[in-house]
Parts: sequence; structure tokens; C-alpha cells
Amino acid sequence: MVGASSDLLPHPLDPLSSVEIQSAIDLVKKAHGELFFNVVSLHEPRKAEMTKWLEDPSAPRPARIADVVVIAPGGKVYDGLVDLASGTITKWELLDGLQPIITMEELVAVEHVCRKDPKVIEQCEISGIAKEDMDKVYCDPWTIGYDERYGNKTRLQQALMYYRPNVDDCQYQYPLDFCPIYDGTKQEIIAIDIPKVRRPLSKTQPINYHPAGVEKAGGYRDNLRPINITQPDGVSFKVTGREIEWQNWKFHIGFNYREGIILNNITFNDKGNVRPIFYRLSLTEMVVPYGNPEHPHQRKHAFDLGEYGAGYMTNSLTLGCDCKGSIHYLDAEFPTRAGGTRTIKNAICIHEEDSGILFKHSDFRDDSVIVTRARKLIIQQIFTAANYEYAIQWIFHQDGTIQPEIKLTGILNTYAMNPNEDTHGWGTQVYPGVNAHNHQHLFCLRIDPNVDGPNNTVFMADAVPSDAPVGSPENYYGNAFSAKRTKFSTVGESVTDYNGATSRTWDICNTNKLHPYSGKPASYKLVSREVPGLLPKEGSLVWKRAGFARHAIHVTKYQDDQLWPAGRHVPQTSGEPSLGLPEWMGDGSESIDNTDIVLYHTFGVTHIPAPEDFPIMPVEPITLLLRPRNFFTNNPVMDVPPSFCSTPSQVAANGTGVTDATDKLSKLAFTNGNGCCANGTNGTNGTS
Repeated sequence: MVGASSDLLPHPLDPLSSVEIQSAIDLVKKAHGELFFNVVSLHEPRKAEMTKWLEDPSAPRPARIADVVVIAPGGKVYDGLVDLASGTITKWELLDGLQPIITMEELVAVEHVCRKDPKVIEQCEISGIAKEDMDKVYCDPWTIGYDERYGNKTRLQQALMYYRPNVDDCQYQYPLDFCPIYDGTKQEIIAIDIPKVRRPLSKTQPINYHPAGVEKAGGYRDNLRPINITQPDGVSFKVTGREIEWQNWKFHIGFNYREGIILNNITFNDKGNVRPIFYRLSLTEMVVPYGNPEHPHQRKHAFDLGEYGAGYMTNSLTLGCDCKGSIHYLDAEFPTRAGGTRTIKNAICIHEEDSGILFKHSDFRDDSVIVTRARKLIIQQIFTAANYEYAIQWIFHQDGTIQPEIKLTGILNTYAMNPNEDTHGWGTQVYPGVNAHNHQHLFCLRIDPNVDGPNNTVFMADAVPSDAPVGSPENYYGNAFSAKRTKFSTVGESVTDYNGATSRTWDICNTNKLHPYSGKPASYKLVSREVPGLLPKEGSLVWKRAGFARHAIHVTKYQDDQLWPAGRHVPQTSGEPSLGLPEWMGDGSESIDNTDIVLYHTFGVTHIPAPEDFPIMPVEPITLLLRPRNFFTNNPVMDVPPSFCSTPSQVAANGTGVTDATDKLSKLAFTNGNGCCANGTNGTNGTS
């Protein structure tokens, strides 16, 4: 890259290209021989350096550094940094007692070993599977989580076992009751966990969600008509490299092996004043604890990002299927474990959607009306973590709101059960012989704010009734209530939980910028109402390993490389000591008042399964909002053209001058004699 034109150089926050990945791999191989490559990814520029360049592109350009994690023969793990411009390795550190993220190649290998292992074959025969049917035996390989019998020096996976009578059958309706333990270094099964109560293979007829299965069960419904999304004049966004501009928004779209989508340098053009809002946003970790206490189910608490990677598991999206309308795609480049590169085509889709009414008002006196429709921009990826699918959407709205939304689908993780077996409340029989265990999906959102500048402060806001009693001069009629704001001055004060009774929210404020009308600081409010607490008890294995999930909110003072709240290397950690966020919190005394801060928010869903979730789960959405408050002078979307607008004077003048930009493609659903709308009750003033 030396001597290249600045126009040809990648943006400093762009993911590493396949050429850069291969260059880093070749440099490491030359210095250290043949290795297994678990990570080759962008080592993000230091924030201070990056901020200077963003403010002044003539400033020194941040270097392109590759973050490298490898496993050497014998299982030794190394962290390294490679300066791509100079071709030098600037860091090479041997790790002790830490296991790096598990690659897709490692996951795939387990099933092949299980099918040939004599002890696994023996357990399959005990379960009722003939030896010659081992090609019908499947496994979902998971990291072992943590098992005190083995510790973290040996790289292990656990194999959750299933059977498929037919290759097209859903494996999760035929779970097996034993769990092999796979040694990744030896590439062999070293043990098998067998339950005290055996549960033979179910013989129930399969229920399938593919076309042949649906047709066998009665066929597809035939009363659906096509819905098409068209943009005949093209899209309203502009993409330059990986920077996007849309409706006053501008930001950079990054992507890495672990977090997937990363949004950087998010700004909003407020009538010519380009205002910074967030430096970096990402979904940075998640944990899925299962609630069955029977061994070895205590090990089932997947950290899907830290242990497998939302980037590594991301889908290649399909036009007109995963993404509908006028779509722009971005690819993802990753290393292979052997030292090559691979590309996931269409890893990110970008598109617009109609978003209903943006604002509307009708005057009952004269039927004057204004109605303006909204649209939204969606940045999406979908990743598959064994049985579950997660559609991650970053939704940008015209009014300055950012809406992270996660849609859960896929298939329940299942376990075998005997006829009439009591699940003890830890699960639900969703199909004969199929026990779906209770579990949670807890996600951690990392918010690196830059609200009108780098120095921000977080407040907690609770809607509360007045303390003054009924009949008092301050609250004579007893109806007074207000928003109680609690300032977080230190790290320790920020550790808080959601309270639905007070409609609790959190405000990220620039206390140096006061609104000219309200006198309140420019803010972005975190509105999040799906915030279950971590249900495993304090001191449990999950509680120790997933310190970030103990509370809804933590705020820290910014430090470079404090990105992942369960720790940099998550597989097989014991939680003693708890890594990541609990370390960064320190003794809680550090000031977070009017400084560069990071807010971590844990949210999600507690899933008590039901038969309606099987054999494939309808989408369950989880959404939250980052909303501007006291940020804009007034409603920032009054300049969005209305679909229809008539003022009182225009109505009085028989419609002279009325704005009518209604969608001419819209039409009545039914003609005369065929429906309730035939009499014209949709109205005549353009409000349909």
C-alpha cells in the first residue's frame, strides 16, 4: 500500500480486504511456520488518532493493522498484531489458559469424528440406532462452555446429538440423550456424558416444514396475493465505499468476524450543521443460558458472538427473499483456518422501507388535514448459530431515531424425553418425545456516544408521582407527576436495572449544550422495555462467565480495546475471575461525568417454549430505540414532503392550492358490491 493514492486507500475503519488478510497470513507464516488461523481482522485505529483524521483528512492516516489469533501445533495460542504497510509483526504474545473463538471448520469436523467413534456408535445402538445407520446421526457442536473436569488448557467441544430418519427431516425432533466431548487438538472423542435416566430414540412420525412435509400435512394456503416493493426512480441513499448518506444521516458501515455489523462516525446534518451523535455502535456480545439443572445441561449457555462470531456465522443473503425491494449489498472477507481466505457474498443488505405515518393532524372544524408518510433505512445481517437464526437490523428513521431490532427464528434447541416424563417446569414437550428447555437470549449493545461532542454524561430517568400528598399546596388534587433524573457521576452509580413501573429510560447527554427552549442538555434517550434479568443465580457458572448480563446498564470511561464485555477470548473461561466488563468497572469510583464514555446495555427475551414454536419458530422481534431529546430545535421532519395537505383557507377556497402527492398506485381493495369500502368510506380529503 506504500505510495498508493489516498483515493485508492481503504477507509481506516474498512474491514480488511482478502488481499490484506492474505498478506498478514503470509507474514505470520514466514515468521512462525504453519499455524491454524482463528482470527485475522482489522485492529481498529486508536480513537484519538482516528478522531483527528476524521476531523482533518490531511492529518496522518491511521495505519492498517491486522489483529491475528493463531493456534500452533500442540495447542499453543498466540495473539499478534501485523502492520500491513511495513510488513512487520509488532506483537506476538503466548496466551496461558485462554482459548480463542471457534471457527466454522472446527465445528464441521466434530460430526465426522462422532460418526466413526466406537463409543459413540455404542451409545447410538443403546438409543435404538443400528450401526449401519450412523450416516443418519448428526450433531450440533458447541463449545463446552466450562467443565471443571477439563479446565481450559485443552481445546474442547461438546456434541449435542440428533438422528434424522431421512436426510430432509428436521433433526431436532429426534434428539439423543448422550453428549460426547471432543478434543480439538487430538481430533477425537475423549469422553461421553451419559444421563442417569436413559431416553431411547423417539419413533414418532416426523413433522417437517419443507414443501414436501407441508403438502403431506394438507398443503400451503392459497389465498395470498403478491406484494411488491418498487422504487421506480431508484433508492434515496448514496454509498461511497462503505460510507452511506441518507436523509441527513451519514455513517460508516464496518463488519468483523465477531460483532458483525459495526456502525461508526454517525452524524446528522441539522440544517447545514453536521452534528456528531455516536462514534461507534455494535451488538457486542450475547449469552443464551438454558434452565435445565440436569448435568450436562448446565454447560448450555452459548456466547454466540464471543465463542463463534456473528460475522463468521453470517448468511449470504438472497435478493427478493431475505431482502425485498431495491437492495445494495456488502460482502465480508475472512481467513480460512488453514491460511487462505473466504468470501461471504451479500453479508449485509441495505434497503429502504415505507414506515407508515410520520406525522398527521386533522382539524375537526373544517376537515383540513396534513399527513406525511415515513420511510426507514435498514442495515441488516442474518446469522445462523446452529439451531437459531438471528436477523440483526439497524433501522435509521428520518426524525433522528436509531432503532436496533433483532428478529429471532430458526429451531428450538431440543432434548429427548420419555413418554409421560415430567419436565419439572424446566422445559415444555413441544412434540412427542421432544423437550424444549427454557432459556434466555440476552444481548449486549455497546454504545460509544458522541452526542454533540466527545464529552457526555448519562442520566437515569424515571416517571414518578409527586412526593407531595393529596391536599397539599404543591399537589392539592394529587395528579402531579414528573420525570426524576438521576445523574451517574461514577462507574459504580451507573450499574442499574430496568424498572417497568417507572417507565425507566436512560439519557446520554451533552451537559455543555443546552436547548434554547427547554434549557435541558442535548441528549439521546435509550428506550428499552424488553429487559429481563439474568435468571441463573448469583454465583452460578453463567453468572460468573457473563458478568455483563448481571445488570441492564453499565457505563465506563472509554479505553481503546475495551470492546467485548465477556472478555477477548471467551471459550472455556471459568468466570473466576470474571473477564471483560467486571474487570473494567474496577472499584466503581472512576468518574464518568462529562467525559468520553461507553454505555453497555443488556436486553433480550426469556423464552418459555410452546408447541407453536416447533418445528420451526415464527419470528420473535426484540426492539429498542435511541431517540433524540432536546437535541433538535423542534420537529426535525417537517421538511419531509407530505402525501396530502390542506389548510383551513384552502378548504374554504374549495381546495385551491392543496398539496396532493398521494400514491397513485394505491387503490381500493374491493370494487362495488364486493366489500365494505365500495361506498367510498375511505374519505375524499386524501387521508386514505
